[in-house]
Amino acid sequence: MTTTSSLPASRFDVARQVADAVLFEGYVLYPYRASAAKNRLRWQFGVLVPPAWAPAHEEHSFQRTEIVMEPRGEATLAVELRFLHARRRTVQEACPDGSFAEVAELQLPDRVLVPWDEGAEERIDMTVPVAELEAGEVSLPFARPAGEETEPVVDADGREIGRLVRRSERIDGVLRLRAEELGVPYRALKLTAVVENTSAWTPPRQGADRDAALPHSLVAAHLLLGLSAGSFLSMTDPPEWAKGVVADCANRHTWPVLAGEPGRADVVLSSPIILEDHPAIAPESIGAMYDATEIDEILALRTAALTDQEKREARGTDARAAAVIDLADTMPPEVLDRLHGAVRALREITGPDAPADDRIPELWEEEAVFKPETPWWDPARDDTANPARDRIPIDGVLVGVGSRVLLRPGLRRTDAQDLFLQGHTALVEAVLHDVDGGVHLAVTVEGDPGADIRREQGRFLYFQPDEVAPLEVR
Repeated sequence: MTTTSSLPASRFDVARQVADAVLFEGYVLYPYRASAAKNRLRWQFGVLVPPAWAPAHEEHSFQRTEIVMEPRGEATLAVELRFLHARRRTVQEACPDGSFAEVAELQLPDRVLVPWDEGAEERIDMTVPVAELEAGEVSLPFARPAGEETEPVVDADGREIGRLVRRSERIDGVLRLRAEELGVPYRALKLTAVVENTSAWTPPRQGADRDAALPHSLVAAHLLLGLSAGSFLSMTDPPEWAKGVVADCANRHTWPVLAGEPGRADVVLSSPIILEDHPAIAPESIGAMYDATEIDEILALRTAALTDQEKREARGTDARAAAVIDLADTMPPEVLDRLHGAVRALREITGPDAPADDRIPELWEEEAVFKPETPWWDPARDDTANPARDRIPIDGVLVGVGSRVLLRPGLRRTDAQDLFLQGHTALVEAVLHDVDGGVHLAVTVEGDPGADIRREQGRFLYFQPDEVAPLEVR
């Protein structure tokens, strides 16, 4: 067993972009101040607590990943375990006698320093031949020692006015790997990877809260797995021959997805957050905002709108929070515009390499939409639009509210549900005009037992005038 990966460095780097988002998801939330209520309950995802804490508090001390792989030749498996090590930061103020006293905050011109739990990134690497995993379980125990470090805080004149003290507690864990042959038509193995917190720490007193356990926990723990030769199978879209064995895989407190470069299947991210295969960071994102459940544009706008005092508090909370404030304050308008939104599903048909299709333009032809000679919004009209009393001529008959019509949906713009109504009769409920001058008829189908409910809730079916034929004059 070695401790360096035989995969090209860039292969893991692509997957690590998403893994970084997993690692810091919820690390510090808008408005990025330690005093904010949402930042007082942190570290929600992938927390592996000490075994003595887990049972009584409905948390877990391990993650178990099971996934099917098809190694080739003398393949090796590269594994990267990543997590945050919570370290407790206190603030101390310098006293006249040269000593330091712990304080609730320390005021500086650009920030307000307060106590805070920081997250230091930890990484455990190993590489092992797949053949060794088939022969039996391979274990890698690891430990991170307790420690303390100080950082001086100086004023504009260079005088030391205080210091930050960071204390970290010991963490112990183990990474266990094994592979077993599967009875399927092709050579495939089930890989099992277990990450476990083995810390001997126990709560110091009855009723100790979660904050006491966090410094001894693996926070946001996740795995990157890579094959030097071969591929992994998707857990959500496996080939037909492997659906049974994939369904039998038991993943606990984590979910493995294909990651890395698009089109490849040699890298897996086993994440405490459910993702889809080949997740990717949106190209419009310009920096970590630490809240992937929100929209970057909204976060940037709200952050830029914080008061100067709120920004000082955020900058003093954490270096990462300070970076978010600076990012929002210095973002050029053209960069902010990129965050406004993107319709990715249209890129295949609107991009420079999109294939030409002569069938699409007919959906946008002007004559495909019925329009009156004088739009409803034109000042030249004698009256304004009124859905309850407006009538329009169809085949020489004025049709309006209460008119009975025969439905004959047009093929050029109708969905499958409307086609089922071909030949049915309907009652016109309103005549509606859109801002482009088009006219639409809101109708309820005669004989529909839910027509009264639709009418009460205003949930109608809509057809254009050339999709109906008048049955009688009302």
